[in-house]
Amino acid sequence: MELIDEARGLQETLTEWRHALHQEPEIGLDLPRTQEKVLEALDGLGLEISTGTDTTSVTAVLRGTAGLGKTSDGGAANDGGAADDGQRPVVLLRADMDALPVQERTGASFSSRVDGAMHACGHDLHTSMLLGGATLLADNRHRLAGDVVLMFQPGEEGYDGASVMVREGVLDAAGRRADAAFGLHVFSSMAPHGQFVTRPGVMMSASDGLFVTVRGAGGHGSAPHAAKDPVTVAAEMVLALQTMVTRQFDMFDPTVVTVGRLAAGTKRNVIPDTAEFDATIRTFSEANRDRMQAAIPRLLEGIAHAHGLEVDVRYAAEYPLTITDQAETEFAESAISELFDPVGARHARLPQPLSGSEDFSRVLARVPGSFIGLSAVPAGVDHATSAFNHSPFATFDDAVLADGAALYAQLALAKTAELAAR
Repeated sequence: MELIDEARGLQETLTEWRHALHQEPEIGLDLPRTQEKVLEALDGLGLEISTGTDTTSVTAVLRGTAGLGKTSDGGAANDGGAADDGQRPVVLLRADMDALPVQERTGASFSSRVDGAMHACGHDLHTSMLLGGATLLADNRHRLAGDVVLMFQPGEEGYDGASVMVREGVLDAAGRRADAAFGLHVFSSMAPHGQFVTRPGVMMSASDGLFVTVRGAGGHGSAPHAAKDPVTVAAEMVLALQTMVTRQFDMFDPTVVTVGRLAAGTKRNVIPDTAEFDATIRTFSEANRDRMQAAIPRLLEGIAHAHGLEVDVRYAAEYPLTITDQAETEFAESAISELFDPVGARHARLPQPLSGSEDFSRVLARVPGSFIGLSAVPAGVDHATSAFNHSPFATFDDAVLADGAALYAQLALAKTAELAAR
C-alpha cells in the first residue's frame, strides 16, 4: 500500500486526536494534559520515550530495521533496530504542542472548552500529524534505514521551548547528533487549500524585544514648563524609531519595528513621572540585527538627553533567523512531489521570507534541515481573505491531517535511505 493511502486510512484517528487537543488547549511550557494525550497515542508503537525535566516535552526515538543483518532464525540482528557501530542515520521530526491566550470565536463543534485559550496557530494539527507520522513509521519500521527522533515541543508561542529541549538533549536523543531535521507548520490563510510552501535560506525573521522607560518629573497638566514631561518624549521616540528604519536601513534588507504597548499616567491633567513602551523588532539578516541593537539605544538616549530626561532601554535578543538548508529544502520539495503531485501544483516557493519568527530556528541553527508550510484553509474558502493564524476566527481544515502525517513519514524514510546509501 502507498504511504499516502496508509495515512488516509488513519484520517478518522487523526481527526479524533486533533479535536481532543483542540478542545483542551494549554499554554506555555507546562502542558500536562497535552503530554498525557501524546503519550497515550504513542503507547504500543515500540518507541524509546522520555519526557522533559523543565518542560512537559515528549521525545520519542523510533529505531528502523531496514538494512540490518539477519540472525540465523531470520530475525533482525538487533531487536532494537540500532546498528552495531552506532552510526545509523538519524532524522529529527518536530511538532509544537502549545496554544495561545485567545478566546475562540470560530463556532466549531469542537471549539476550545478552556476560557481564554485556543489552538489559534494550528499546533493541534502539528501534534496530530506527527503522531500519525510516528504510527506510519512504526508500521514501516522494516523500510526505515535509520533512526527517527520525534520532538513534541511545548512553549513555541513566546516561551522558547525549543531552546529548552535542545538544552535537555533532544538533538542527540538517538545516541548521536541528528543528520537532518524537518518541521511542518499549517496556515489558515496565505495559500490555497492543501498547498505546501517552502523557501531555501532565510525563511522567517529574527525577533527581538524592546522595553523602554522614559523618566521625567511629574507635575500639573496646566504647567508643563514646571515639569519634565515623559509622555511627549516617549511619543517622539515612537515616531523617531519609524524614521530611523527608513533613513538608516536599506529598504531591500527590511526591518520592522512595531510598538505594541504604550503606557503613562493616571489622569488627563497630571503629568506622570514615567512613560513606558514596548516594541517588537523583526530583521532578516544578522547584519541588520546587530545594527539594530546598537542604533536603537543610541537614538533613544539621544532624544532623552536632548530634552533633559533619562531613559532606560532594554534590548532583548529573542529568536534568531529561521534559515533552511538549501539541499534539505530541495529534498523536502522532492518528497512533496513524490507523494502528492508530480506536476507541482501542490507546492510553491515563498517569494520572500515571512515576518513571523519560530523557535525551530534553534534546531536549524545546529542541524541542517527545512521548515515546510501547509495551507489548512478549508476548501472553497478564499485564502486571501480568510482569518490568519492567531486570530480568534482562525479555522484549520482536518482534511490536511493525513497529508501532513504522510509527509513526516516520507521525509524520514527517504532521508534515512539517502544517508544510508552514501
